[in-house]
Amino acid sequence: MSQTQVLARKWRPRNFTELTGQEHVVRALTNALEQNRLHHAYLLTGTRGVGKTTIARILAKSLNCEIGITAAPCGTCPTCMQIDSGSFIDLIELDAASNTQVDNMRELLENALYAPTCGRYKIYIIDEVHMLSKSAFNAMLKTLEEPPTHVKFILATTDQQKIPITVLSRCLQFNLKQIPQPQITDHLKKILAQEKIPCDILSLQLVARAAQGSMRDALSLLDQAIAFGAGKIEEASVRDMLGIIDHSYLFDLLDALIRKNGVKLLSLADEMDAQCLSFDCALQDMAVILHRIALAQAVPQAIGEDIPEYVRINALAKILMPDDIQLFYQIALHGRGDLSLAPDEYAGFTMTLLRMLTFMPEGFAANQQPPQVPPINTQHLVKAGHKPQPIPEHTTQHVLADNPDLTWPQLTQRLKLAGMAKMLAQHSEAKILSADKIELCVPEAHKHLLEKKYQDKIQSALNTFFGKPIALDFFVGSITGLTPAAIQQRAEEEKQAEAIAAIEKDPVVQELIEQFDAKLIIPSIKPIQNKGDSNDER
Repeated sequence: MSQTQVLARKWRPRNFTELTGQEHVVRALTNALEQNRLHHAYLLTGTRGVGKTTIARILAKSLNCEIGITAAPCGTCPTCMQIDSGSFIDLIELDAASNTQVDNMRELLENALYAPTCGRYKIYIIDEVHMLSKSAFNAMLKTLEEPPTHVKFILATTDQQKIPITVLSRCLQFNLKQIPQPQITDHLKKILAQEKIPCDILSLQLVARAAQGSMRDALSLLDQAIAFGAGKIEEASVRDMLGIIDHSYLFDLLDALIRKNGVKLLSLADEMDAQCLSFDCALQDMAVILHRIALAQAVPQAIGEDIPEYVRINALAKILMPDDIQLFYQIALHGRGDLSLAPDEYAGFTMTLLRMLTFMPEGFAANQQPPQVPPINTQHLVKAGHKPQPIPEHTTQHVLADNPDLTWPQLTQRLKLAGMAKMLAQHSEAKILSADKIELCVPEAHKHLLEKKYQDKIQSALNTFFGKPIALDFFVGSITGLTPAAIQQRAEEEKQAEAIAAIEKDPVVQELIEQFDAKLIIPSIKPIQNKGDSNDER
């Protein structure tokens, strides 16, 4: 019989020690049973296949085991064996999805009044309890308010929000979590070892990921994989069975993106389409890979060397910029969400790839490794015998010998800069500003702007402005707050404050406030400039 039994039933936990992934629930129930602090109604919530009815049956054995109330039922007494086989007369299991009406509930509750036939307690396990009708819940409520001492209710649901609060408040609630993939993988490995079925760890990881936290689904998929692989489990057959994308395609796509090779991108997409691979799964798995690359950059120890893609993930982590990874991750998520809106999945997938290609930084050259970020001179200019002095507000730290009135904020307005080069100039502060040499300090928060192409554009603009080569150098360090961007923001804040003050002092506005209890919407007040007066507000 055991040879034809499906794995989900054959390996169903018979006691709390065999249960996987719900340690917090096991600990609470174990303590309650050992201290004999029992409740009349328990509510187990969680997604499918995480162990709700399994825990309910183990709890039923714990309450009725012939050795006494215990957290470790013997499993060998007639009561335990009958509960395992589903033939214990005092254990009543009801599927609320097919017994929603009040008449079913009234009949069940009338029987609850009678003492158990052979057990210590009469146990009612009601699965998918949220499916009961409102009148059925009302009928149950009276029994929950004044329960017979010999009755225990164990309710299970996948949708706690649909249960009336009056019922929830009378139950001891336990929220079962989705089982982590590593725990599912380890459990499957132990089962296959006892079943003497050959497997490899990667195929089990694929099954565990496809189960999405459900041990029952994992065991059902494992049964399917055994049949699909003719008695053995291999990565290739599991991928075919699940329709999972070979990750080598996804890494090749990322490599093509780095090289800005659009031809290769479309070629790979065509290969995937020819194999009828799911583009939805491809974008989902690409997001997983990008997440792992981001982890490898931010928290390297979070990526274990045992994962198959370890080498390629770390290689990409050294090449891609963190901002680009975040951008690609968002594009993959949005692209997956837009697949249903696209003309077809191929068009949606390739458009997502082209969107990534469009936003690939210019520094990544085609058919070659992306260049590293240009080195930044981080040496501060505070040298022996030279200490920068505090600068009065609205003055400059250094001036040009030829034009003593020209400051760096004024100079940036005259340079013909645009885009990111302009932003770099506006977030820089001049530490040295002379006719021959300019050294600019960039704060840590804006060091991402220090790409060589932006520095070169500023260099070119300065050479044009002065009509001769200017020695220009950037470094990362502390600033006094006198960058062009900071000065502009301060000026805007002052204008905004003046505009608000002018409105508040306006006689008409004051009269409206006094007579009609009107209120000013401060964010709606914006300063405007007229040709004749730059301080006019509206």
